[in-house]
Amino acid sequence: MIYFLIPFYNEELNLENLYNNLLIKTKSIDYCIVFSNDGSTDRSVEIIKSRFQKTNYIIIDNKLNQGPGYAFNEGFKWILSHSKNTNDKIVTIEADSTSDLNILSDMLNISSLGYDLVLASVYSQGGGFEKTSFFRKIISASANLIFRFIFDIKVQTLSSFYRVYDISLVRRINDKYGNIISQNGFICMLEILFRAIKVNAKILEVPMTLKSDNRNGKSKLKIFKTSIAYLKFLFKNAFFKN
Repeated sequence: MIYFLIPFYNEELNLENLYNNLLIKTKSIDYCIVFSNDGSTDRSVEIIKSRFQKTNYIIIDNKLNQGPGYAFNEGFKWILSHSKNTNDKIVTIEADSTSDLNILSDMLNISSLGYDLVLASVYSQGGGFEKTSFFRKIISASANLIFRFIFDIKVQTLSSFYRVYDISLVRRINDKYGNIISQNGFICMLEILFRAIKVNAKILEVPMTLKSDNRNGKSKLKIFKTSIAYLKFLFKNAFFKN
């Protein structure tokens, strides 16, 4: 079973594209789409129920906006409680259609070779950005460089949502820490990567071009708030104590 875990917050403008992209990629696989609502106040839930009604999907309807980390954690918990097969995979993607599903088959094939975590990476050779501001690129590259240097991490992309997890890795993380993610904000992707490294996950990256022009509307990431969260996480985990 392939579980697509998709957190969303006010994504009514992007759900049609998401549906069309997923429809193509799920034709020949056993799948379940797990939507985790992060307190949307627009028509997102209504659109999902209408557009995805003929697909295998569920909505975890969190009523409050608590952040993508919370939405991810609720989705992971639901999947762990419903997964029946040790070979199941979890694909985490953005709801705004910026995850390039053209590389999904490559990521799944690599995962099936015994890798616990496969990352879509804009920093791997062949990856990159399209229609992303220079400022955003500098912020992203600087944060990645600092964390990789301080913690001696070999992975190049630390915060991408687009990943393939083997179900056994998520269980190992949950068993060790008592939850999968504790951080509610966008820092959650860095946190779960750190935890994966701590449980000796086999990790590989696949190059991806991030196409921000596929997104309708603005990104939900708040640069200042996220930067503060990164700094707090940096000081708290400077010696890999957690």
